[in-house]
Amino acid sequence: MTLFRLDRTPHFPDPRNAEASGLLAVGGDLSVPRLLKAYEAGIFPWFSEDDPILWWSPPQRALIMRGDEHLSRRMRRALQRSGFQIRIDTAFAKVVEACREMPRSGQDGTWITAEMRDAYIAMHQAGYAHSFETFFEDDLVGGLYGVSLGATFFGESMFSKVDYASRAAFKRLCEVAWGWGFHFIDGQLPNDNLQQLGAQTLEREAFLTCLAAALHEPTRQGSWSAMAEVNPVRP
Repeated sequence: MTLFRLDRTPHFPDPRNAEASGLLAVGGDLSVPRLLKAYEAGIFPWFSEDDPILWWSPPQRALIMRGDEHLSRRMRRALQRSGFQIRIDTAFAKVVEACREMPRSGQDGTWITAEMRDAYIAMHQAGYAHSFETFFEDDLVGGLYGVSLGATFFGESMFSKVDYASRAAFKRLCEVAWGWGFHFIDGQLPNDNLQQLGAQTLEREAFLTCLAAALHEPTRQGSWSAMAEVNPVRP
């Protein structure tokens, strides 16, 4: 396979032309128009601080389909007793920064570079990126963020400073997503954590088919907090 080098125009090659690892292209920028084109094609950026911008379309994708999320009875009971408050789109930059700073087992450093942080903050300001924030006594203790287009949510990262805080944010994301008729939540690369949450692994072609159907639906652009106030979400 050929590794494509991107120019200044926000376009991508067919994601089916990615290398076996899923690496598709290098270069370009992280502007809002380019990121939108990437997500519409099932492509996402992922690179380290000293790398050029790398774009991926993995051969397998982790998707949580509508209603397939798994939260154990023990976890649900813990969440009921937790005293957590979940907010949406009130502390996006803080969630990204917390994800960026959170130590990860087996990882040296973070893939959320300063450039990536700024890019997703710009996506949030444009109304395409959203955060679910777990507060306890007004302290931000967990959360997640991602991008939404059409009837899907592309999860980017999550963090937790206390037990179950990220799970609480995930539970609220599912309530919102399914309440609005979303088709799936994309977890990108399959891993044990996503499998525990109920994700199934789809081959690239099946994922692209699901994505195409989801993108036929309108995008809920703007602050989701305000939308939830006007149109209360029913789980």
